Amino acid sequence: MQTPPLARVLLACSTIFLVATATSCGNDSSGAAGKHEVVLYCALDQVHAEPLIREFEERTGIDVRAEYDIEAHKTVGLVRRIREEQGRPRCDVFWNNEIAHTVSLANDGLLMPYDSPSAADIPEAFRDPERRWTGLAARARVFIVNTELMQGHERPSSMWDLLREEWKGNCGMARPLTGTTLTHVTALYSVIGEEQTLEYLRGIKDNEVNLTSGNATLMRQVREGQTAWGWTDTDDYWVAKSDGYPVDVVFPDADEDGIGTLFIPNTVSILANAPHPDTAKQLVDYILSAEVEERLAKSRSAQIPLHESLRTMEHPFDLESIKPMEVDYQVIGAEITARFAELKELFLD
Repeated sequence: MQTPPLARVLLACSTIFLVATATSCGNDSSGAAGKHEVVLYCALDQVHAEPLIREFEERTGIDVRAEYDIEAHKTVGLVRRIREEQGRPRCDVFWNNEIAHTVSLANDGLLMPYDSPSAADIPEAFRDPERRWTGLAARARVFIVNTELMQGHERPSSMWDLLREEWKGNCGMARPLTGTTLTHVTALYSVIGEEQTLEYLRGIKDNEVNLTSGNATLMRQVREGQTAWGWTDTDDYWVAKSDGYPVDVVFPDADEDGIGTLFIPNTVSILANAPHPDTAKQLVDYILSAEVEERLAKSRSAQIPLHESLRTMEHPFDLESIKPMEVDYQVIGAEITARFAELKELFLD
């Protein structure tokens, strides 16, 4: 039986509509599925970040597909993945637990500008001029000391105390190839100069400073009395202190002639060509909120808040007495890749 002309036309139109709809849904990352999910790469310790992410999901109905880094590869592993995936990004939001690699990614065009309203009262020193990243919840680079092992000894007060014969083989730091330790050493090149930084690094090797896989590992060695003291971050120190271990903190080089204590903020950014840019912005707004920063400051990580509105909040550290190291984060970010290659030769020979 021959199909009537009108029915034939309607059938053709229906077929075209279905094909067009299927094509549109398959190619549009902001479709129904994309509106309800976002991919997060997170270098902040999972124990601190995960409860916040779960709360964001409950409030918004957005599914966060979070991928966390392991301690041994802190930051570097996620940064490597972002670079490898730049032709076809999987990640939407990068929550980094430091700043130098974030600046490097921005300089290489891998981050998109986004001026989050949640960051309005965060100081400009912690915000990219082009708004490709924003800092929050800082940590300080400090010494954690075992108070029992310190009896009869003068406490360290300067970075150079790692090179004292008295502490040969009994002090430590994370190997400066990842995370905040790599950022710290990169900062030293611009703060004290090439010659003195190399002198310091060679002295670390000569004095048999215990080199660990990360700051948390060093913290555990000190709290358990395997090492007397060493470099770590304030969040790792505060975890040990809160758990009742015999530890104390030293903010180094705080005298008039000292270079001061390095502060390293977390950073949050959206990837260029992010698959889900709309939900990414919602997640960034949440992470950068004063509410989240206050919760991180009050948590076991004891992050140092950057929001102006939180300056007077009660905090475990006497922030007024700390002498901050004067650094240019843009310089650190521009140099960190080259410094990593140099440090790899020095510490993996």
